[in-house]
Amino acid sequence: MRMSQEALTRAWEVLQDAYQAQMEGDYERAEELYLSSLELHPTAEAHTFLGWTYHFQGRLDEAIEQCKRAISIDPDFGNPYNDIGAYLIELGRFDEAIGWLQQATEARRYEPRHFPHYNLGRAYVAKELYGQARKSFQASLEIEPRYSLARQALESLRRMVN
Repeated sequence: MRMSQEALTRAWEVLQDAYQAQMEGDYERAEELYLSSLELHPTAEAHTFLGWTYHFQGRLDEAIEQCKRAISIDPDFGNPYNDIGAYLIELGRFDEAIGWLQQATEARRYEPRHFPHYNLGRAYVAKELYGQARKSFQASLEIEPRYSLARQALESLRRMVN
């Protein structure tokens, strides 16, 4: 048990280094470090953030695959559901995105809960389901009143339908 705890601790340290590289825009280094973290001890977070790195590199199918791996490790972790939904929106696959985003809103372990509601709104706008889009943007703002993207989307939607 001691070795696995040490591996997990080291994996988290490497993951933090990977995240820093990602934030600095060094995606190749981030990818390398996330893969190292996963070799030490696979975590849902490392798979999700590796997917995020792939997204920044334009590798959306690989990003989605990493998020699915994250879900297989921790189905309660909400981030990969939201990320899959966002990637599918980018790919124009709105119907698929909605299912993943709805799962994100219900995930037990998820901090930025306003994101999937905002992304649902984006998918509904693309499908011209404006009432549902409005509700989703409003839900995002109820959770995080300062979320400017949701506020802007709601204002844009109001102008569009009036």
